[in-house]
Amino acid sequence: MTKKKTLFICQECGYNSAKWMGKCPSCNSWNTFVEETTTPEEIKAFSGNSLSKPNTPQLIDEISLAELPHYSSGSLELDRVLGGGIISGSLVLMVGDPGVGKSSLNLRICATVAKEKNVLYVTGEESPQQIRMRAERLSALAPNLKILSEINIDYIAKAALEEKPQLIVIDSIQTIFSPLLQSAPGSVSQVRECAIALMKLAKMNNIAIFIIGHVTKDGTLAGPRVLEHIVDTVLYFEGERNAQFRLLRAVKNRFGNTNEIGIFEMRDCGLVDVPDTSKMFLSDETGHSGVSIVPTIEGTRPLLVEIQSLVANTPYIPPRRTSDLVDMKRLQLLLAVLEKRVKLSLGACDVYVKIAGGIKIEEPACDLALCLSLASSFLNKVIAPQTIVFGEVSLSGEVRAVHGTDIRLNEAAKLGFKRAIIPHKNAEKIPSSPLQIYGVRTVTEAINIAFKK
Repeated sequence: MTKKKTLFICQECGYNSAKWMGKCPSCNSWNTFVEETTTPEEIKAFSGNSLSKPNTPQLIDEISLAELPHYSSGSLELDRVLGGGIISGSLVLMVGDPGVGKSSLNLRICATVAKEKNVLYVTGEESPQQIRMRAERLSALAPNLKILSEINIDYIAKAALEEKPQLIVIDSIQTIFSPLLQSAPGSVSQVRECAIALMKLAKMNNIAIFIIGHVTKDGTLAGPRVLEHIVDTVLYFEGERNAQFRLLRAVKNRFGNTNEIGIFEMRDCGLVDVPDTSKMFLSDETGHSGVSIVPTIEGTRPLLVEIQSLVANTPYIPPRRTSDLVDMKRLQLLLAVLEKRVKLSLGACDVYVKIAGGIKIEEPACDLALCLSLASSFLNKVIAPQTIVFGEVSLSGEVRAVHGTDIRLNEAAKLGFKRAIIPHKNAEKIPSSPLQIYGVRTVTEAINIAFKK
C-alpha cells in the first residue's frame, strides 16, 4: 500500500508546512495554506529522475547560437518586447486581467505564424467551436493552425511530439493538470509540475511555448511565484478593460531588455499595434490649466504623455490625494516640495492627478512636469502652449539632470513643439536644438518660465 503524506502548501509562494498556519512565514500572506496529499510517485515527479541522462559540460565559446533562431510574431510591438521576435525553445508567460486581450492577441499571433510554420493552440477553458468563432471574428484562420481542447499535461505533450509544432500556446496554465498529482488544477503543485513539464518540452524539442496566466485582484500573477522563475520571459498586460489602449510590459526577459513596452489598441478585430504612439496620448484641446506635456522614455522609445492635475479647495480634513497611474509616495513628496520650497499652500486642497491614455509613468524625469501641472491648476494659469517639460526634482527643490535628452527633444520637435523646459545641466550639453531651450535650476524658476506668454 502506498503511504501518503499530508502537507499544507501556501498558494501564493509554494512554502510547505507539516501543519496549517494562518500566516505564511515566507510571503506573509494570510489564509493561503491548502491541504494537499502527496505520494512517493508525486515526489518523484519533482525530483528530476525522469531525465534520460545528464548533459555534459561545454565550453562557452563552443556553444552554437544557431539553435535559437528568431522569427517574427507578426506584431512589431510584441517583437520589440520579446527582444526581436519569438525564439525557438523559449518559454513565455503572458498574464493580465480578464478581458484585457490575452487570448485574442495570442490567437492572432498563432494565425500569423501558422502561415509558414505549424502551430498548436491548446485551450483548457473554451471549446474548439468557441475558438473557431473568435478566429473568424478576428480574421485569424490559417491552414497550419491546429486547436487542441485538453487539460491533461501528458496528452498535451504527446500531441506536441506527434504534431511537431514550432509554436504552442497554452490557454491557460491554471486549467492544466498532471495525473501524477492529486491536487486540483491551479494549485501550487499542479502549476509547478505543469510548468516544469512545459519547460522540458520547449527546451528538449526546440519549441516556443506561450503560457497564458491569470492574475489576482491586486494585479499580480495568480499561483506560485516559482512560475515566474521557471519561464524565460514574463509579460504583463496593463490597462483597464474598457480603456482604448493596452500596454504590454516585460518584467523579466532572458533574451532582451525589460524596459521595452508594446502598445496596442483594442478594436473590433482585436488588439492591433500602435506604431505612432506619441500622438495617441496627446489631446487636441489646448489652453487648460493643470495640463503639462512630458517626453518620457520607455526602453528605447520616447512617448509624449499628457499629465492632468486638478487642485481644489476642500473643507474636509484630511484632504484627498488621488492618482491611479502616478505613485502616491512620489506625488506626496512633490506636494511637500511645492508647499515648502515654492510656498504654494496645497495643504488644504484636494489633489487629483491623471495620465491621459492610461499609461503609467515611473521614471524620475516626470517630476518637473508633475510639479508644473499641479502649480498650473492651483494658480489657475495655463502653461505656455507647445511646451514640453522634464527633469528630476530633489527635496531641496533643485531640478536635476536626466538621461536621453536628445531623444526626448527630437520626438517633441517631430510633433511640432517649440519650447522645452529642462534641467540646466542638460541644457549646457546641447549644442543646438530645433526647440527653444530653457535650462532651469529650481522648480520656482521653471514655474516662472512656464507661465510666461
